[in-house]
Amino acid sequence: MQHYVNRGGSSSEGSAVSLSAFAYVYSELVQYHQGRAASISELERRLESAGYGVGLKVLELVAYRTKETKRETRLMSILHFVSSSVWKALFGKSADSLERSIDHADEFMIVDYEPITSTFVSVPPDLGQLSADAYVSGIIAGVLDGAGFSARVTAHSVNVEEGEYAKPQGGNVVTGLPARKDKAVFLVKFSQEVLARDAALER
Repeated sequence: MQHYVNRGGSSSEGSAVSLSAFAYVYSELVQYHQGRAASISELERRLESAGYGVGLKVLELVAYRTKETKRETRLMSILHFVSSSVWKALFGKSADSLERSIDHADEFMIVDYEPITSTFVSVPPDLGQLSADAYVSGIIAGVLDGAGFSARVTAHSVNVEEGEYAKPQGGNVVTGLPARKDKAVFLVKFSQEVLARDAALER
């Protein structure tokens, strides 16, 4: 996971947190909040809240490093920014896909077949419904909110259908582990205010 949050204004590239260090720290973060949460939903909210502050900082730092001075005003543009520029800054690659809901005009999905956060956290049986990727959904929400696109972002684990995803040669591109049987789907549901503003810009 690229260490973009606490490096100050340095513009040097290539500095990254090792996967083992990230796995340890993130596991400790989950355990910390688990001990203070009364339910799975509260634990997910805590992880989302922890990620939200990171998202606000990532927005500023990615914009600074890419010398981007123009603020995104269109809905699809900010989603492409998140799924490409932000994803590359955090995870060293773009998200695997960006999709629009067929049934709901206010919903979009960012898909990652190899989410780092849930790859390194083993969810115990009593927390079987926990989405360990809730932290990333908080980051997405922070980036969007900081850019002026209010949205509710939730993380979901969805089974990968046979033939849907061809794993890179050598297994998981990040870890070398066998390809996962599930993918992370980050559901982005924009506020009506954002949708109305975007519609007005099309006129």
